Amino acid sequence: MRFAGRVRLGFYPLPIEEARRIRGFLRFPNELVSALDPCIGNGCALAEIGQDAQAVRYGIELEANRAKVAANVADEVIHGNCFDVQVAVESFSLLYMNPPYDCEIGADQSQRMEKLFLEHTYRWLKRGGVLVFVIPSRYICDCAPLLAQQFRDLQVYRLREPECVKYKQAVLFGVRRTRQERERQQDADIARTRSQLEKLSLDWERLEPMPMVAERQYSIPCGAPVRMTYRGLPLDQIEDLLTRSSAYRQAAAILFAPEMNVLGRPLTPLHGGHVGILCTAGLLNGVFGEGEDRHIAHWQSVKVVDKSEEDEDGTMIIREKERFSNELTLVFGNGRTATLK
Repeated sequence: MRFAGRVRLGFYPLPIEEARRIRGFLRFPNELVSALDPCIGNGCALAEIGQDAQAVRYGIELEANRAKVAANVADEVIHGNCFDVQVAVESFSLLYMNPPYDCEIGADQSQRMEKLFLEHTYRWLKRGGVLVFVIPSRYICDCAPLLAQQFRDLQVYRLREPECVKYKQAVLFGVRRTRQERERQQDADIARTRSQLEKLSLDWERLEPMPMVAERQYSIPCGAPVRMTYRGLPLDQIEDLLTRSSAYRQAAAILFAPEMNVLGRPLTPLHGGHVGILCTAGLLNGVFGEGEDRHIAHWQSVKVVDKSEEDEDGTMIIREKERFSNELTLVFGNGRTATLK
């Protein structure tokens, strides 16, 4: 994920207009239901989806400020990591999920967070409960095996609003299979559904847009209040105590060291390797020259991909090799710029 996305913890809220259209696909009973959003954000989407329903709304949110806002519209919100929350299986009537669009970097392999959230939370959904899954369409294929095995009546639509178009978001509806339905499944049926989902993920523009008026409705089963238990670390308390710890004070001198201002000439002439190290360390950034040659210099490291083509027995093989190089950007007083690679 890009740095800006990591700063916001992968939070891309669902526009209210899309939440209203999703609401049209859901039919709530006249009895109590339990609804969960494991990435609730500010809670607006879940509140809109459960509007006018006798629903107990639950949420989990990692970011403290959003969790505080969500607590005003949900009945219970846990501030913490969803993967540190424990819930009894088959507890919720409705699972609405718009997980972070990011990857988990593991020692052996990296996995999409959308897949990990689905694997962790789908067991909390009742048999016959409804899943509403907002996800960039190209990552549906990562979740296809589990969706094909555990859910029926799957339907995928592409979302319409500009924010959703930007990230090519889609919404997937499904009903969790009962045990009897799973036992009656044939391997060929699972493979067929999985293949259909994988094809849908290939081309967002070919997905059917979500209709303004729902063409079908998913019945939400009734439910009871749910107990959620958080087994993770108390994030707010740790954050408050961190700055007062002795370890933090010792590390602060390194983590927040003042910028160095290096002046003067070296005692001995610098070799080319010395200059390269100084450049990449940012110690040769600054203002140089006089008169018309006065300029600002900024060095940075950039990744370069070298491509080569070889013909082996009539087969053209393209090889790519990544390396890092230095790039110098110059800005002169008259507005002229130059980039040297």
